[in-house]
Amino acid sequence: MKAVSIAEPGRLVKLVTGAILGCGGWVLSRGANDAGVVSLLFEFERSQCIEMYSALVSSGVELSPNGHLGFTELCRCTRLQAAECGGEIASVDLEIQTLPAEDWKGTACTREG
Repeated sequence: MKAVSIAEPGRLVKLVTGAILGCGGWVLSRGANDAGVVSLLFEFERSQCIEMYSALVSSGVELSPNGHLGFTELCRCTRLQAAECGGEIASVDLEIQTLPAEDWKGTACTREG
């Protein structure tokens, strides 16, 4: 899953890791490279799907359109079949490209009105 963020990579790793752990998830690997790419491999119980999705977004991660679609479908499917799959484990390989704040001018985050 791809995403972008304006947060500094080292800070973002800590922030997103905390969000994942706060939702009961498990971080299997994490790190950042010199190009500003933060990589996280994590798992969580599907019953926590909505909480996990919300935590990622609220931690400053802007998921790609496919990332939003994938999480939305997982949450919808889990809600409809909670008895059968709520206890299953979902695995996410998340790659976040961090961007300098000036690259975000004109995005929905910074537009006025």
